[in-house]
Amino acid sequence: MKTLSKRRRQPLSPDSSPNPFDILTEEIVCKILDHLHNDPFATKAFSLTCKAFYFIESRHRRILKPLRPELLPRIFHRYPFVSHLDLSMCPRVDDTTLNVISSTWKATLQSINLSRSRFFTNAGLSSLFVNCSGLVEVDLCNAMQLTDLAASAIAEAKNLERLSLARCKSITDMGIGCIAVGCRKLRSLCLKWCLRVGDLGVELIALKCKQIRSLDLSYLPITEKSLNSVLQLQHLEDLVLEGCHGIDDDGLSTLDQSCKSLKMLNLSNCQNVTHTGLSSLINGTEQLQQIILAYGSSVTSDLVKCLNAYSKLQSIKLDGCTVTWSGIKAMASLHSPVKELSLSKCLGLTDDGLSFLVQSHKDLRKLDITCCRKITYTSIDIITNSCTSLTSLRMESCSLVPKEAFVLIGARCSFLEELDATDNEIDDEGLKSISRCSKLSILKLGICSNISDEGLAKVGSSCSMLKEVDLYRSVAISDAGIAAIGDGCPALEMINIAYNDKITDNSLVSLSKCRMLKALEIRGCLGVSSIGLLAIAVGCKQLTVLDIKKCFNINDNGMLPLAQFSQNLKQINLSYCSVTDVGLVALASISRLQNMTILHLAGLTPNGLAAALLACRALTKVKLHASFRPLLPQSILGYMEAHGCVFHWRDKAFQKEMDPKGWKLHFGRSSSEVP
Repeated sequence: MKTLSKRRRQPLSPDSSPNPFDILTEEIVCKILDHLHNDPFATKAFSLTCKAFYFIESRHRRILKPLRPELLPRIFHRYPFVSHLDLSMCPRVDDTTLNVISSTWKATLQSINLSRSRFFTNAGLSSLFVNCSGLVEVDLCNAMQLTDLAASAIAEAKNLERLSLARCKSITDMGIGCIAVGCRKLRSLCLKWCLRVGDLGVELIALKCKQIRSLDLSYLPITEKSLNSVLQLQHLEDLVLEGCHGIDDDGLSTLDQSCKSLKMLNLSNCQNVTHTGLSSLINGTEQLQQIILAYGSSVTSDLVKCLNAYSKLQSIKLDGCTVTWSGIKAMASLHSPVKELSLSKCLGLTDDGLSFLVQSHKDLRKLDITCCRKITYTSIDIITNSCTSLTSLRMESCSLVPKEAFVLIGARCSFLEELDATDNEIDDEGLKSISRCSKLSILKLGICSNISDEGLAKVGSSCSMLKEVDLYRSVAISDAGIAAIGDGCPALEMINIAYNDKITDNSLVSLSKCRMLKALEIRGCLGVSSIGLLAIAVGCKQLTVLDIKKCFNINDNGMLPLAQFSQNLKQINLSYCSVTDVGLVALASISRLQNMTILHLAGLTPNGLAAALLACRALTKVKLHASFRPLLPQSILGYMEAHGCVFHWRDKAFQKEMDPKGWKLHFGRSSSEVP
């Protein structure tokens, strides 16, 4: 108490009335705020407690993510010490806005995210980078309007360390050269899909920015010419060359440099690179920990032998590759401590190969065998017996794995945190066994027709850490199973129960107990109505994504509580519902709503749609039926587009619901695979 007495402060605000909290030091109050930063509701409640707390919260706040740029003027005055500004929810950010930002936070701003923003030019960027000399991180992804003039403005940021220019398709080698000369402290640079940047620009980056740790050159038209310079970067750890079709074996064989510091290499979609080119590229690398060769050349013994010398290699991703028996044997012989192995959609992978492989890598933590349709019970038996420390197992559409195999997973892999058993033969006995995995946080059981409430109830009562559950088209699940999830999984953030005809409002009432729920998909659940949606709106105030497509019994009575209670909602699909103009206009009051899909609403009129669009000021994407296009005033469409909203017009006929089995035929599965 003596320490506190010495450091007691005067009321934080000059007009503050006597307040018992004034006995706390400012340091103590800030510590309280530090523990509230992940909960916006708690922070808001804190600031509204009293004038003193309102004042100190405004000085404590360092991170801001405003919903709309027009809110910025009020924010400027209230929060004087912002260091991290995220404008990804503001589609319209013009030069005037950037000018005000640069003058308000010029002494504190360290990072800014403009990845979904448009309408600013090189002039606004110049003001930002000249005034905010402390900027170390900038995200300009998707700014396809930016040219080399903008790149020259970026070059003013002398202290910049992390820069993302993904999909800035108008910037050329000249602009990248300006950045290379001006931003010598760069440590991370993403140029993915910058299609006008070639060898010259990449060489300039490598020659001038010697501190680069991470470099993403995905889909650039580069060759081995620039790679020689890149490999000379002494601190380079992550190199992404995905989809660089100009890189081939002949070119790589001419390399005379090696990068000893490299830890991660991504050569996905580089079909012109075989073991010959790979060997040349990683020759001399001493720290390699992860290699990604997805959708590339066949996995042969020669290719795997290139990895033999890397004792620190922990992660190998070969998704979509053709796997040979010689390649499997070579991987089994690797002496590195492999923790992650991804073999999704690998052609040629059989029980013999997979079993042989996992018995040699018993320390595996993550295994992905999605769509490996030739593996059976034998593989799962050996995987679970050999790799008992697995934390993640993805095995969607392993159609030959029988229900008995899933009992082994629960019995032997007690550390499992993620299981994707989508489109498999798992049944209730398998679920009961898997419920022993008490750390399970992600469970995907979509299109699993053999599971019922009995098995799901056991999961709900035993796996309290579940955050994500997918029950898409698991048609035997009803309200009782969902009730067990709602009662036993308070941390649940996402659930998909789409196209389950036994689901009613009772399920939504049960899920309303999950206060952390952020994403709910109930499309095609014909038994739910506005009554159930009311419970969700009242109980799940953190809901951000809602899909109620083809929930014909949801009408305006469901929209009104959403408008009142679901102020965090960002995305909604209303297609085929019974919502009219009244409900849509009510939704427009949700200040964070950005993405709407509105197809085949029989009660929607052009006037109601126009009113809703104008009232919903944060919209960035709207899907509408093409029939509305000529009926809406062009002035409204122009206004919305000028404020950053993109319209997607669909000319889709009204679709009736498919038969639960017939949909599988529609997507190409043979009749023999339909349960």
